[in-house]
Amino acid sequence: MINRKNVARVAGVGAAATIAMGLFSTGAANADTFVPLPGGEISKTLSDGTVVTVRLVGESANINPSMGSTPVHRNAWVSGSAQVEVSGDGSGSIFPGYTVGCQVNIAGGGASGGVDASADWSGETVTGGVGANSGGNLTLGPGQSQSFYILDLEQADDFGSEVHKKRNKFKGGSGSVTWADSTIGLTGCGGYAQARAFVSVEVETDNVITWVTLWGKPFSLG
Repeated sequence: MINRKNVARVAGVGAAATIAMGLFSTGAANADTFVPLPGGEISKTLSDGTVVTVRLVGESANINPSMGSTPVHRNAWVSGSAQVEVSGDGSGSIFPGYTVGCQVNIAGGGASGGVDASADWSGETVTGGVGANSGGNLTLGPGQSQSFYILDLEQADDFGSEVHKKRNKFKGGSGSVTWADSTIGLTGCGGYAQARAFVSVEVETDNVITWVTLWGKPFSLG
C-alpha cells in the first residue's frame, strides 16, 4: 500500500470487455463437462476509509480432459465477470486471470491466499510467486503451477503504435470486465490438474494506491 499526499488522478474508461478465445468443435463439445462455479466477493476498507468491493460472478468452465487424446493434455473454456465498486470516486485497473497447477494444492485461505500469495501484482504481468504467462497455453510438470492474465486489449500508445494491455481501467467508483470461452490449455501434466480464477484490482484514491485480490474456487481439469 502506498500513501501519497498529492496523487494525480488516473483517467480510465470503465467499460466491459469481452474476450472470446476458445471455440468448440463438434467432437470436443461432445466430451465437454460443464462446471458451474460459485464465484465470490470480498470487501476491504483502505487506510483512508475507502471501501473496495470485488466480485466474481457468472463463473463457469467447460472441461475437456484429453484434447490431445493422451492423459497429459487438458483443455478448458472458462467464462466469468469481474465487478469492482469503490466508495467515493476512486479509479483503478482490473486484472482477471487464472492460476493452474499440476499435482499441487492451489487452494488457500483469504483474499490473497493460494500459490500466488507472494506474487507482485503491481504491473502488466505477475512477478514473483509462481510467475505468469501472457496466455493460457501452459506446460507444467508435477508440483508446478503458473498464473496468467486473460485480457489482451489492443490500443494505441502515445505515438500511435499498437500495444496490448492485460487490464481494464475504470473510473467514477465502479468498473467491470467480462470474458467468455477463454482457453486454458495444459500439456505435460500426467497427474491431476486444477485451475482457479483470480481478480486482482489496483485501486487509486486521493490518498492511497493499493491492490486487492479475490480468489475463486479451485476446479479440476481432470
